[in-house]
Amino acid sequence: MSLELRDVTKRFDDVVAVRELALEVPAGEFLTLLGPSGCGKTTALRLIAGFERPDAGSIVFDGRDVTRDSPQRRGFGMVFQSYALFPHLDVAANVSYGLRARGEPAAEIPGRVAASLRRVNLEGYGERAVQALSGGQQQRVALARSLAVEPPLLLLDEPLSNLDAALREQTRRELRDLVKALGITAVFVTHDQEEAFALSDRIAVLEAGRLRQIGPPEVLYRRPADPFVATFVGRANLLPATLSDGSPRRVDFGGGASWTADADDDTPAGPVLALLRPEDLEMAGTGGGLPGVVRDRRFAGATTSFVLRVEPPGGPLDLEVIAEDRAGVGDTVTVRPRGGRTIRVFPRPADGSR
Repeated sequence: MSLELRDVTKRFDDVVAVRELALEVPAGEFLTLLGPSGCGKTTALRLIAGFERPDAGSIVFDGRDVTRDSPQRRGFGMVFQSYALFPHLDVAANVSYGLRARGEPAAEIPGRVAASLRRVNLEGYGERAVQALSGGQQQRVALARSLAVEPPLLLLDEPLSNLDAALREQTRRELRDLVKALGITAVFVTHDQEEAFALSDRIAVLEAGRLRQIGPPEVLYRRPADPFVATFVGRANLLPATLSDGSPRRVDFGGGASWTADADDDTPAGPVLALLRPEDLEMAGTGGGLPGVVRDRRFAGATTSFVLRVEPPGGPLDLEVIAEDRAGVGDTVTVRPRGGRTIRVFPRPADGSR
């Protein structure tokens, strides 16, 4: 069952939390709303759930306008950041709460609770107190409660943020496998791009209530629409440069450093910002690239992270490079793209900012 937001806007007094948001989520897709704090992603999720009503626009689910429907009438599943479990109820009572609220036949409820707990690998936990469970187990109880009502749409508001790093990685893998196995359409909210990459079929990047870009993780990473997306989705260096005409187009950093560019067709020749991902670069001896001096190096196992001081047009900048190299602090090196990789470029802002 598909979801569609049609130019949805939501204001809180003078603050526009969501501005003309248009999204389509096909049936069975796992979509993540990604962005910094205050970007409107949780407000967007609450609008979908029915906890907030838009000031403009409409929300359509499975071909039906649900904009004015209550959360109960929509029947979506919701997993909150705090899990919102009832501490005075045991696991089974928590999981059955939605079923009882909907007036499901009492004889069917124990079987559906047991089936929901099996889905999240908590079979046999029904009589346990929720306070006695670990954070990861509580998260799975909250998920089981949402799944017990067999929702047509599952909404998740940063449900993994309270887990430690190792447990988060395990739980998000289990979550994606479960959602895909059940064929549920899901909308997930997070500010963590690694989490978004691991879970999502597509990612919608929001900033200040606006949709900046939507697409598969690899598209957002390799072909971001603008500098904001480039710097929010992964580690990024943005350097001022000059874009040429012709075919192939090239980006020039001065001093003989000129590399093949990945520019949109409507990007004019002239000043641009060039996106250099740290792992897309390599270091060599002097000549044939962008010269720099090693300011810092940090060992990270298979690779080492270097900070180089380079001097493109517009003044000196620090550039991060991730490479297998033994260069030391103070060494002069040359930076260039790894074998055949092109450089994504964006028009430079009118104020000349980087």
